Amino acid sequence: MDFSHLPTDYFAKSTQFTKDLYYDVYPSVDPSRPPLSQKGKVVLITGASSGIGRHGIAMSFAKADASILILAGRNKQDLEAAAGEIHAVAPEVHTDVRVIDISNGTRVKDVFVDLKKAYPTIGVLVNNAGSGDSPLPIVEVEAERWWYNFEVMVKGTFLMTQQFLQLNGKDTEATIINITSAAALNATPCLSSYSLSKLCQIQLQRFVQAENPNVRAVSLHPGIVMTRMTPPAFHRFARDTFGLVGGVAVWLATDQAAFMNGRYISVNWSVDELIERKDEIVSKGLLEVGLQGKFGHF
Repeated sequence: MDFSHLPTDYFAKSTQFTKDLYYDVYPSVDPSRPPLSQKGKVVLITGASSGIGRHGIAMSFAKADASILILAGRNKQDLEAAAGEIHAVAPEVHTDVRVIDISNGTRVKDVFVDLKKAYPTIGVLVNNAGSGDSPLPIVEVEAERWWYNFEVMVKGTFLMTQQFLQLNGKDTEATIINITSAAALNATPCLSSYSLSKLCQIQLQRFVQAENPNVRAVSLHPGIVMTRMTPPAFHRFARDTFGLVGGVAVWLATDQAAFMNGRYISVNWSVDELIERKDEIVSKGLLEVGLQGKFGHF
């Protein structure tokens, strides 16, 4: 699709929920500020070897003084490089590198057996691992290529979430942050399987919310950040920074954001305004994904 005629803030404004929009870190989501402290928490981040997971989420939780960052991904060398970057910024934060293909159920279980021995509980899971491939056209593409996004972002997210919940048990308070996309809420032809797999992630969090009252689950749209996964058509719209994504992710792991449980949020939205509108958001069921209408017998 040709988006060259659109202004660079088009996608942020087309899904605007708050009056103010942000494209970089601002005080309320600055992970180094005491209100966002993650001190004492163990945080597990998938897709931590590159892109948003490495430069945004992991780095921000490190700046927020998380005790242990479990960096999961498929490339050991890149994960170790990410751990080195974290140590340079926050030497007191311990890093634990785990090489894992999250779509491999046996491997995921094996990793969590080891994690259970080291950490009786894990406070935060960030399901960030993803694939940007969305082969088209549907009428011609091989099914295996089209299905790959589901293997990573649906099956992988499910496997990680399942094992995370089993490790913690039902009585443990924890937070799950799914890195999803606004594409899940809008039919974007050039992102077909990507969009559908992200929608499945959002729905998965609702099952978690319903079954586990002690677990907070939120879907976070990371905006458009320039990474190797960013489609060329979206390069000119890539205004959002790694730090903004990481800062909002850290905010979602604080008690300030408890009211966002089961909901969707974009990094561009003002968290200050969301807090101001908390009662409205909760009472009216805003930012929940579902079918709207009047149904049943008349």
